[in-house]
Amino acid sequence: MADPKGFLTFKRELPPSREVNVRLSDYKEIYDEFPVEKTKQQAARCMDCGVPFCHSGCPLGNVIPEFNDAVYREEWQEAFQILSETNNFPEFTGRICPAPCEAACVLGINQPAVAIEHIEKTIVEMAFEKGFLRPKAPTFRTGKKVAVIGSGPAGLSAAAELNKYGHSVTVFERKDRIGGLLRYGIPDFKLEKWVLERRIGLMEAEGIRFKTNVNVGVDMSVDQLKNDFDAVVLTGGSTIPRDLPIPGREGKGIYPAMQFLEQNNRRVAGDFIPEVESIRATGKHVVVIGGGDTGADCVGTSNRHKAKSVTQLEVLVKPSLTRTPDSWPNWPLILRTSSSHEEGCEREWSVLTESFEVNDKGEVSAIHLIDVEWAFIPAENRYGFSKKAGTERIIPCDLALLAIGFVHPQHDGLLQQLGVALDERGNVKASNFKTSVNGVFAAGDVRRGQSLVVWAIAEGRDAAKEVHIFLESES
Repeated sequence: MADPKGFLTFKRELPPSREVNVRLSDYKEIYDEFPVEKTKQQAARCMDCGVPFCHSGCPLGNVIPEFNDAVYREEWQEAFQILSETNNFPEFTGRICPAPCEAACVLGINQPAVAIEHIEKTIVEMAFEKGFLRPKAPTFRTGKKVAVIGSGPAGLSAAAELNKYGHSVTVFERKDRIGGLLRYGIPDFKLEKWVLERRIGLMEAEGIRFKTNVNVGVDMSVDQLKNDFDAVVLTGGSTIPRDLPIPGREGKGIYPAMQFLEQNNRRVAGDFIPEVESIRATGKHVVVIGGGDTGADCVGTSNRHKAKSVTQLEVLVKPSLTRTPDSWPNWPLILRTSSSHEEGCEREWSVLTESFEVNDKGEVSAIHLIDVEWAFIPAENRYGFSKKAGTERIIPCDLALLAIGFVHPQHDGLLQQLGVALDERGNVKASNFKTSVNGVFAAGDVRRGQSLVVWAIAEGRDAAKEVHIFLESES
C-alpha cells in the first residue's frame, strides 16, 4: 500500500494558512498552495491496515486506502474514479467535512491520522484541472419524473444519483440561489461559492433542472406537484432554530446565527442589504452562544467585520485536549480549535446564559452569566448541571448570536399539505427514506435532524436508490 514505510518516514502536514491579518481582510479560503509532492507524502502515510476503519468512519464509505495508493503513484484519474464511486461532491467534503474518517484512522491510535480530507480535495481539484471530471449525461431516459424539494447537500446528491439512473430530475429551491446550507450557511472563507457554482453548472449540463424562487406549497400547489411528478424527495433541511427564552430575549441585537451568516454570505455575493436590516459586528462586543461549528463560523465572520471583541460561550464542559484510548475508532470528544478561533476569540465553557440586559433603547447591552457544574444524576439516568454560587457576572454585549442548533424542519406549508407523518422530534418520519405518503421520500436533516454535510450527501444517495426501486416497481 503506497510506501510501506511512509507512516514512519513522513509526519502529518497540511497546507499552511494565510497570515491572520491578511485573511481577515477578505472572505477567500484561508489556505495557501501545497506542493503535489507533499500531498503524495501524506498519501504515503496510509498503512496497509488489516481492517481499514476509515471506511466505516466515513458516512459515505469512501474507499480511502485505494485512492491514497493511487495518489502516491500519481495516478490521478484512477484516484478520482475510486473517490467518485462513493462521493458525489468531494470538493465540498474536502473543504468542510470534520473528517470522521480521520478519527477512525488506524494510524491515529498513536500518531496523527492520515490527512484524508486534504487528499480528497486534491484529487477532485486535479480531476477538474486535468479534465477527468466532465458532464456525463445519462445515455437513456426512463420517462419518470422526480421532484427534489430543497437544494442543499442532500437534495443535490439525490438529484445527481437519480439523474444517473436516467430519471428526469427537477430541483426546487425557495430561495434565489441553489445550494441551501452550502450557499448561505457556510462562510466563503471555508467554501468559496465558485466551487458550488462549478458543480451546479456540471449538473445542469448533465440534464438536471433547477428552479429557484419556488416555494412548493405556496407558489406551486401540492396537487400540481403530485400530478407533474412520479416521485417527490423532501430535502428541505432542519430550518427552525432553537431559541433561548430567557429574560431580555426581546431586545434588539439578538439573532439566530444562521440569519447573521446568511445575510453576510449574501453581502459577499454582492447583494444589497438595506441598512435597516443589516446585522454587522463592526465595533461591537459580540457574544456567540453555542460552541459548535456554526458558532465558530460566527466568530470568523465577526472578526472580518472588525468586532471590538468576540466571546464564544458553551454550557457543556471543556473537552480534553487529547482523546481517550477507548474512543477509537469513534468520533472523539476533544477540544477543537478552528481557524476562526485562531483569528481572535475568548472561549468559555460550563457557563450558562441567564438573561440579556437591555438598555432604554431596547437594545441588548450586556449578558448575565453564571458558571455550572455537571454531574451524573442516577435517579434520572442522565447528566445534569447545577449553578455555582458566587460565579455570577456580567459581560458587555452589543450583538448576541444564538448558535444552539435547530429543532426540526418547517411544518407549516408543504409538510402539512402533504400530510407526512412526523417523528417524536418533529422531523419527517421516513423508514428506509419512505414517508407515510406513497411516492414521497425524505432525506438529510429533514429526516434525521441537524447533522453534517457528509451525512446529508450520504442520505441523498441512499434515498435516490429507494426512489429508483419505487419507480421501477411502479412501471
